[in-house]
Amino acid sequence: MDCVYKDPTAPVEARVKDLLSRMTLLEKIGQMTQIERSVATASVINHRFIGSVLSGGGSKPFENAKSADWAEMIDGFQKAALETRLGIPIIYGVDAVHGNNNVYGTTIFPHNVGLGATRDADLTRKIGEATAIEVRASGAHYAFAPCVAVSRDPRWGRSYESYSEDTEVVRKMTSLVSGLQGQPPEGHPKGYPFLAGRKNVLASAKHFVGDGGTETGINEGNTITSYEDLERIHLAPYLDCLSQGVCTVMASYSSWNGRKLHVDHFLLTEVLKKKLGFMGFIITDWEALDRLYVPHGSNYRQSILSTINAGIDMVMVPFRYELFLDEFLSLVESGEIAMARIDDAVERILRVKFVAGLFEYPLTDLSLLDVVGCKAHRELAREAVRKSLVLLKNGKDPKKPLLPLDKKAKRILVAGTHADNLGYQCGGWTITWEGTTGRITEGTTILDAIKEVVGDGTELTYELNPSPETFSGQDFSFAIVAVGEGPYVETGGDDLELKIPFDGAELVSLVADRVPTLMILVTGRPLVLEPQLLEKIDALAVAWLPGSEGRGVTDVIFGDYAFEGRLPMTWFRSVDQLPIHAGDNSSDPLFPFGFGL
Repeated sequence: MDCVYKDPTAPVEARVKDLLSRMTLLEKIGQMTQIERSVATASVINHRFIGSVLSGGGSKPFENAKSADWAEMIDGFQKAALETRLGIPIIYGVDAVHGNNNVYGTTIFPHNVGLGATRDADLTRKIGEATAIEVRASGAHYAFAPCVAVSRDPRWGRSYESYSEDTEVVRKMTSLVSGLQGQPPEGHPKGYPFLAGRKNVLASAKHFVGDGGTETGINEGNTITSYEDLERIHLAPYLDCLSQGVCTVMASYSSWNGRKLHVDHFLLTEVLKKKLGFMGFIITDWEALDRLYVPHGSNYRQSILSTINAGIDMVMVPFRYELFLDEFLSLVESGEIAMARIDDAVERILRVKFVAGLFEYPLTDLSLLDVVGCKAHRELAREAVRKSLVLLKNGKDPKKPLLPLDKKAKRILVAGTHADNLGYQCGGWTITWEGTTGRITEGTTILDAIKEVVGDGTELTYELNPSPETFSGQDFSFAIVAVGEGPYVETGGDDLELKIPFDGAELVSLVADRVPTLMILVTGRPLVLEPQLLEKIDALAVAWLPGSEGRGVTDVIFGDYAFEGRLPMTWFRSVDQLPIHAGDNSSDPLFPFGFGL
């Protein structure tokens, strides 16, 4: 075959070299460009040689589109790419951060903070496997996961995307990479991208690096620390991702000692590519080039110049692709960006595409559609929920525990904002970017699950917001009150006060004054728990953001399974103590890191 790159039996590096030698400059910079599906058309992909398309959070073909609808859309984009002169397939990327969470009817797993509470690397790997299949069924090839941030401050709006404040726990949970991409064989070269097959997706270790260490937890803020501490605390999990053959790394919006990561040549090129030997590609975060200067989107030419020269290989543009490509072209033609830098980037992107088998199998394997949201995947999510629950209190007197609750109790009151709200249970990054309230997808709320498990003779009363009248003449055996945070993402989640929203503490208090009460806290992070509230309630369980399978909650509160979860973050007494974490300055926490009854 004179076309080495089309020969599936040829070595990947030979294919990369052959294809690169055939490409024009326009084809090369097109490969380095990732655009949003809302501006992607067959003609744009075809004429601009676009290398990748993505769905931003919540960006979908239409409302409640299912996996088959997604596959049809993505295959349409792919066919346009295959019609170009060289027929280089696109990679389609999605924010599959707790299951294929953009898509209706998929399995929604607990957010990372909950998985951190399980300490179970094997479970996390299996979740990666299930997520990969559901992502591939929808036509996408690339998940922007895992987030391997080490969250040092719960005030950060992305705390729940971090497995733990503890680097060792985060390192353990990088097993998600092997779940998503498949397990590389013995002796696979460290740093070289790997993908097992058509049931796997490209992973992206993010956000490189130090995103969880910013001052006061401000999202996209500044991490002030020595290189030694950056390496020890924040960089360490990337080594584990690289040894599993992670295909891509996403740069962080945040800064290190005042320098934005997206333009940090030392960290992106000297450290990640040269010292650590990363051979996949580095991608920017969403609109990262627009965020380098104030006002938003200004100095765009300079932003392209400094990010590409720092070592960025693919730019998540996502909308202004015409301006981006025109300015980019002129920067290369003027010699401000060297051809060698372009070739390095394109080599990395092509390497990943060959490793992924996209030239051989560019289109969706529709036989995978049957497993989306299947019973086995939902059971796996349910197992993750029950292993993630952390019990912080059980009984006003330890000799008289409230849990396990009696399924055959005569009268049970279920109350609170989070007892029957699937959207709240799933949190941000679910169906929409920010997440939302109500029956947003297929799943089981905590209330649904309670109804399934209690005995026939049990009278169940559900009140979203009980009043004193709720209790008149009622002799409740006990109450289950679920309260917590509403959904949020990124900067919208930054919170300096960390109080339980929706007057949750008052609601629990009102019930606990009258009936023995189990409080279930649905939250992405530790929140303020006042001493008088803790004294009033009989039991307290933290459910984190459990996702679509509420049965995992009832599995443990009614005693079918024991509580196993342990705190992945130190639980502070008051926000004045923050930042507080195990080892460094953990004097007098409310509950220490690793606690769990």
